[in-house]
Amino acid sequence: MQDKQDKRRTFQEAQQSYQQVFDVYSSIEKNAPNYGTELKHVKQEVNEAYQQIQSALVTASEHQKEQLKKFEQDIQAIVNEVNSEDY
Repeated sequence: MQDKQDKRRTFQEAQQSYQQVFDVYSSIEKNAPNYGTELKHVKQEVNEAYQQIQSALVTASEHQKEQLKKFEQDIQAIVNEVNSEDY
């Protein structure tokens, strides 16, 4: 029972980190004077989300693994978009 709760908790933590990346990224204003600071915050959230996802993958069910892989792909799309922008 505890194992199932731990799996659920680690998955939920990864899911929350994933959502935080999107929340922070969607709040960025590209023309704002603090854009660089906001990008650093996004980078921090991305790193935390990747760590949470990797941790959750260890114990995840097959369905959860599929979702976690999708989270990784979505986050990677944000990273690619940020990296391709002109400064």
